[in-house]
Amino acid sequence: MTDLPPTTAPAIRATAMACDANPYGKIFVGWLMGQMALAAGSVASRHCGGRAPVVAADGFSFTAPVEIGDEVSFHAEIVKTGRSSMTVAVDVWRRDRHGLATQLAARGTYILVSMGEDDRPRPLVIEESSLG
Repeated sequence: MTDLPPTTAPAIRATAMACDANPYGKIFVGWLMGQMALAAGSVASRHCGGRAPVVAADGFSFTAPVEIGDEVSFHAEIVKTGRSSMTVAVDVWRRDRHGLATQLAARGTYILVSMGEDDRPRPLVIEESSLG
């Protein structure tokens, strides 16, 4: 993922609310990380066709504060797969509620695992259409 605004649709989008703010009046990074995990999970579960819980998170950077009222877009893409795991990079872009300019606010990586009905890791299935 780059520092240029994405041209693809976000995995999820949310409005930052006052209840998500820290004591300094900015949005709490814990809220951002939770929303980032939801975006990663959305992309991963669609890819594996089932449950895909987060098992690890890494490489976080928070580059701009998110303000109360900002529209926050969470862009997620699978950057690596293993036997049952998926590494998902998530970029967070903020947009002031009353403007058009966007700004990269955060970036992080999540590892999720495809799970079967038996609550055990399930191998990823590569579909014919995704082979090109």
